[in-house]
Parts: sequence; structure tokens; C-alpha cells
Amino acid sequence: MAEATDGIQLLAQVERSRPVAVIVDVNMPRLDGLAAIRRLRAAHPSLRIIVMTGSADDARDGALAAGASAVLAKPLPLADLLPALGLAPAPEPSADRPAAAAGPAPDAARVRGQVVVVDDDPEVRAVLVEMLERQGHSVIAVGSAADAVRILAEHRPDVMLLDIYMPGLTGVDALPVLKRVAPEMRVIMVSGSSDEKAARRTLALGAFDYIVKPVDMSRLTHLVETALLLKPT
Repeated sequence: MAEATDGIQLLAQVERSRPVAVIVDVNMPRLDGLAAIRRLRAAHPSLRIIVMTGSADDARDGALAAGASAVLAKPLPLADLLPALGLAPAPEPSADRPAAAAGPAPDAARVRGQVVVVDDDPEVRAVLVEMLERQGHSVIAVGSAADAVRILAEHRPDVMLLDIYMPGLTGVDALPVLKRVAPEMRVIMVSGSSDEKAARRTLALGAFDYIVKPVDMSRLTHLVETALLLKPT
């Protein structure tokens, strides 16, 4: 069993562990439950998607239209949950039928890919390149959004870290062009602390996610790995 605290983590966990069923809260941060259900259903037609909500009547139509297998009201009654998961109640352990022991969960292999770092600050570029290369990624670094567009003539990176505000062509202006040229590339916007509202707006333009400077390296590591896990194959 695996857990996720938001919609993006949920998608990554499903790609990583390939479960037969998921239980989804209709209200989740970052990527809401209905959007997550639609993406899960498109990628995994046979996956059982159980939606839990405060009021099943209010959410039922939207969740079922998005691809949910069943919609249950909280708290989830076991008698309803087991059939929704396609399971029968487990028999009670007995002397001739002891309870099965749970095996250890397999470790997830680290995902690696090609990453482009786009930032006009050479020190920021150097720090990000060092961190990404330590994790086994192939990294290309450029100092402008115009150079990032040109890179796509020769390379098809998996992920791009794109600074929002740079001299000349800004990251915000370049994003639609980059996504048009390389629609499967995941773009993570890198923003100054005062630019977070602008970073949120880029999500509507096709950005995968954003991170605020000074960059939290553990969060960036998670974002890059999640972007790679969710990249279409």
C-alpha cells in the first residue's frame, strides 16, 4: 500500500507502483480529485478508482463522469468499500489458516532523464546542474529563454527548469513556444519569492509545476522525479 498527499503525488505513485485500485479524496491540493481521476482513467483504463467525499450525492455525477468506479461517502463503511474494490471480506485467521504475513515493499528505483536548466544567473545554473548531475540526470544548462528554444532543435529533454524572469524573452513568454515545440516535455518554473503569483499563472499555460527561490533542493528533487514518472512513454 502507498499513500499520497496531493494529486500530483497520487499520479506519481500510480505510475511507480501500478496498483489495481486507488482510493481518492475528491478534494486534494495541487491537482484536484476530478482532474486526477480523468488523468488516471485515461492512462489506466482498468484501474479501480474509488472516490471518497463528504457527501456522495453531491460528488457522484462529476466523479463518475470523470471516470470513477464508485463514489462513497465518508467515513468509508467496510461493507461498501470491499465490493467497490472488487474484494470479498477476508476470512478470519484460524489454526489451520494463519494470517498471511506482509512482505517488504519493493524499493522504487530512482528515475533519471535529460534535464535542461534555463537561468540567467550563472551561480544558480551551476548549483542546479551540480545537484541534478549528482542524481544521475543528463543536464544541459543555458542562460536565456531564447537559447532554451534553440536547444529543442537538437534535443528532446524530459524536463526543463525555466526561470520566470530573464532579460529579453522571459520564461512566461517562452513557455507557450516551448510547449508547442515539445509538448511532452515537463516544464518546472523557477520563480523569485515575489513572483509566486506569476508562477501560479504559468500552470494555466502548460507548466507542470513551479518552485520558489531560494530553491528547496529536496522539493526540487521530488518535482523532477515526479515529472519524469508522469512523462508519456
